[in-house]
Amino acid sequence: MLVRFKLLAVAGAIAFSAGAFAADPIKIGVDGPFTGGSSSMGVSMRDGVRLAAEEINKSGGVLGRPILLVERDDEAKNERGVQIAQEFINKEKVVAVVGYINTGVALASQRFFQEAKIPVMNNVATGSIITRQFDKEPDNYVFRNAAHDSIQAPMIVQEAVTRRGYKKVAILADSTNYGQLGREDLEKALKAKGITPVAVEKFNIKDVDMTAQLLKAKEAGAEAVLTYGIGPELAQIANGMTKLGWKVPIIGSWTLSMANFIDNAGPGGDGARMPQTFIQEGTTPKRKEFIASYLKTFKPKNDRIDSPVSAAQGYDSIYLLAAAMKQANSTEGPKIKAALEDLQAPVAGVVTTYNKPFSKTDHDAITANIPVFGEVKGGRVVYANPDDMKNAAQVRVKDVAANDALLKQ
Repeated sequence: MLVRFKLLAVAGAIAFSAGAFAADPIKIGVDGPFTGGSSSMGVSMRDGVRLAAEEINKSGGVLGRPILLVERDDEAKNERGVQIAQEFINKEKVVAVVGYINTGVALASQRFFQEAKIPVMNNVATGSIITRQFDKEPDNYVFRNAAHDSIQAPMIVQEAVTRRGYKKVAILADSTNYGQLGREDLEKALKAKGITPVAVEKFNIKDVDMTAQLLKAKEAGAEAVLTYGIGPELAQIANGMTKLGWKVPIIGSWTLSMANFIDNAGPGGDGARMPQTFIQEGTTPKRKEFIASYLKTFKPKNDRIDSPVSAAQGYDSIYLLAAAMKQANSTEGPKIKAALEDLQAPVAGVVTTYNKPFSKTDHDAITANIPVFGEVKGGRVVYANPDDMKNAAQVRVKDVAANDALLKQ
């Protein structure tokens, strides 16, 4: 009840600041799982979005109008995401949408916004296909400021095979679109290194026993386990390894940073590594300010953001949309889309400074030079490599040439 009260209080504060404006509000839909196994990502994303909206409203809003967030819990269910999309379009009349945590929900829902010509800013879902779903159409209304799986998978393989020298690796991926598309990207990246995984195993959401999958990996001689899943099930992998007395490195997608992996895995999760666009360390003034504001506003347990990546990318997504609306001098979908594809001024975010983040043919803001590796240590995610920590104060911006070079490694 206390948590519910706090969330309502924050939402009320944003609504109050919006109420100080005479002009009609700009409605932006916020879609994510705020309950269930994906909720640590969804709630963190939503809170980052709320923080950005409140800051913008306190500074005068966008085009003299306040931002009004219309939040909906998709419960990580495709059918619920579809219902919400139709509600956002037909009832709420939103001008844009941010969110989507789960790749499957995004793919099921985006077509409605595409048809309605309403921009979608994916800020967490990473399936490589998400921004390419409508490549064959003249215009694409789907954007993203998260590191997609075609970036993460090669990074995971580079870390496991090139940097750490493991030649025998197993893949454990969940049965969702996210897990299976990520598995495909991992296998592709391994093939480029001339490596075939010694075991490829699948598990389902809510599975609590990974013994069978882990035994196959162990018996095949796996030196490391590469993962694609979300926190609760990833914790069961770590716990299963502990029960078997088999400890090999876990290297996987960014979701190994979720609070419900770290907390449920306990000491067994220590050492897990994953790509991160944002780590909860105040390495720049902008990041320090964001972290301090988030902790003060939402008061998370142990002063730890449950999903720092989700919070930071959610925050930045609102500033990207606001910049596009200001440049377009409009809240019409086609004009916002055109402005996003040709942003004239850099947008200072907490993940990065977005300098020409999108183009007509490239709707992904994050390139492979931006994420770094995080490592679970003592209940938090820290920088895995000291040099990354040292270089974090030098903001990495989008670099298409570097991206192409890294993806070919």
